[in-house]
Amino acid sequence: MRRAEVSRQTAETEISVTVTLDGTGSHDCQTGVGFFDHMLDQLARHSLIDLTVRAKGDLHIDDHHTVEDVGIALGQALAKALGDKRGIRRYGHFRLAMDDAQVACALDLSARPYLVWNLPFPTPKIGSFDTELVREFFQALATHGGITLHVDLIHGFNSHHIAEAAFKAVARALREAVEPDPRGQGIPSTKGTL
Repeated sequence: MRRAEVSRQTAETEISVTVTLDGTGSHDCQTGVGFFDHMLDQLARHSLIDLTVRAKGDLHIDDHHTVEDVGIALGQALAKALGDKRGIRRYGHFRLAMDDAQVACALDLSARPYLVWNLPFPTPKIGSFDTELVREFFQALATHGGITLHVDLIHGFNSHHIAEAAFKAVARALREAVEPDPRGQGIPSTKGTL
């Protein structure tokens, strides 16, 4: 089973993440940041990756360190669970509509982290959650997961819908990329390694 656990402890946060790539999308995410937990639940449900997250962070300051460090730990857990990436599809893409919002995601599990982010938010907050933290999460996920990640807003005017469409689009693209390729053999790269 393609499964990994990662723990991360700093002066600002204490994080533990468990992923099972061949799961059903079950999730149990407790970060102390309600909106972020909701987004992590969507990421698990739509990627069909089982996800457990426990995070204690310096929320008395703000949500930044908690959100970023969960992204770091989750990226590391995904990379660890994928191993040498033998037999996976590697690439994934999805274009997701959610009410007024439409978000496109394309990604490559290349081990070459890169984020292209064209997802402007019309408001600085969703409830008490800073919308700029959505990018921070995906930057950390891409960097520590070795993912080339492109996320583009096609259109939308509701910040909650835009954020949720982004998490779901990435989840669906990730689902495609981590799946075993029934016709593929070995590592999906002409280099012979990823």
